[in-house]
Amino acid sequence: MIEQNIEIPVDLPMKFIFDILTPQPHFVIVHHEKHRKINAIENEFLLFSCAFINKQAQMTTQRSASQDEDLLLQDFSRNVTTKSWILFSGNAAVVSAIPLWLFWRIHQMDFSSYFIHFIIGTIVSTYFLNLAYQNMKFILKHKIAQKREEAVNREISKIFANDKNANKKDKDDRVLTRKNEVADFEATTFSIFYNNSFYLVCLIVLSFFVLKNFSPTVNYLFSVGLSTLVVFLFSTGQK
Repeated sequence: MIEQNIEIPVDLPMKFIFDILTPQPHFVIVHHEKHRKINAIENEFLLFSCAFINKQAQMTTQRSASQDEDLLLQDFSRNVTTKSWILFSGNAAVVSAIPLWLFWRIHQMDFSSYFIHFIIGTIVSTYFLNLAYQNMKFILKHKIAQKREEAVNREISKIFANDKNANKKDKDDRVLTRKNEVADFEATTFSIFYNNSFYLVCLIVLSFFVLKNFSPTVNYLFSVGLSTLVVFLFSTGQK
């Protein structure tokens, strides 16, 4: 077999392309150096990404734990929300204003002559009735939460029955939140109703029976003061 050397004519553009595509030794070395640097950058980026993801996961876990702690603290805290405080203050002010009409129309106390007495009695009564509402709510909320726990569990189980993606933690969080909402609402409404009824009964008994022979000024001040004091002490002594 005879070997033949065949020369292929290569014009200048084709030669330039051929030189570029042909791996030269110095090009290989530079390519490997660049590849090594790129791998180092990628490793650093991966390490940074993993650290960032772990940080985010830890923050999410801490935030979730903080929310759970807040929900649990709401069950045992005496602090009330701004909405509840406004509701309590409004109800206390309205109930404390009822004796004004009672002593003005029935006991014939002139409003302009006893203006200072009425203002002092109303402010004191409003303040202590507000505290009585809060004390009674704190006492009742935990008891109501325990009694409503089973019913709330059934309610949330029906909601999550068709949700296959929900996990146990989501369900427990929903149960705890719903239980606190129900207990807070029922404790608030019952506290207002109970303390208002108790205050008005004490006021009527004192003003129309116990202190009926005293002067209207003494009757008003002692009736309002003693009624408020009894309601407040009763709210602190319940367990």
